Amino acid sequence: MSQQAHPTSQPAEAHEPETPHLDFDGTTPYEDYVKADVLTHLQHTLSDDPGEMVFLVTTQVMELWFTCLVHEWETAARALRSDDVPAAIAALKRSVRELEALNASWKPLGQLTPAQFNSYRGALGEGSGFQSAMYRRLEFLLGEKSASMLVPHRGTPRAHAELEKALHEPSLYDEVLRLLARRGYDIPASVLDRDVARRYEPSPAVEAAWAAVYAGEGPEDLARLGEALTDVAELVWRWRNDHLVATRRAMGAKPGTGGSAGVAWLEKRAQKNVFPELWTARSYV
Repeated sequence: MSQQAHPTSQPAEAHEPETPHLDFDGTTPYEDYVKADVLTHLQHTLSDDPGEMVFLVTTQVMELWFTCLVHEWETAARALRSDDVPAAIAALKRSVRELEALNASWKPLGQLTPAQFNSYRGALGEGSGFQSAMYRRLEFLLGEKSASMLVPHRGTPRAHAELEKALHEPSLYDEVLRLLARRGYDIPASVLDRDVARRYEPSPAVEAAWAAVYAGEGPEDLARLGEALTDVAELVWRWRNDHLVATRRAMGAKPGTGGSAGVAWLEKRAQKNVFPELWTARSYV
């Protein structure tokens, strides 16, 4: 008896994916959303050295990650003001993944030799990373406040206004400490009512509050919040150290661009802990 084809069998080509929509009246929906054409035409190198392109692109990518981190930490701060700890933790956890990606941005630059860096260093002129307005907003959210850091941005009204606003708003850590106070922990008025436009300084009372949280004397969500903040703090510390090592390899102890002290300034920054009492409190648990 002859074998008959199964009645439901179909030609092989019927299972092939359909051709995507290729014809659009204007720009593609992808371009409308991502603005890829804008992003990929922002690179204007100023030297003939082929290595300058990766330096420029990497720096621009870092700026985009700074923007993401500012968004996440501002989201977390708003959530804490509303006592929504889960939403704050979710934003902090997203920022941890973003910090990991940001820190990986040092890979293309981390092994530059002095000769390689010097081949296009002159293109920077007086430019320096400490002049980044978005990075400054990031530092302000971490409690590293300084009114003098607004000065470089006087010629850029929008950036200056955003920084001035951020300077006078509570930092992410300020909102954390206010939450602890609302939860019944003894956070002194000198901390809660401090001038938030000034750099945060460690407090023994805050250290004691975190020690109590980690000793299990309070709600578990506060311990989870503390660990999410610690993850952030650790990766910020790693960012600063990777910056220090990359700079030391590329230019040794020479003065930095923009009049900074270069490695000496970065060494001082790398020694500072973000959210300091979260680290010191562990010695008392």
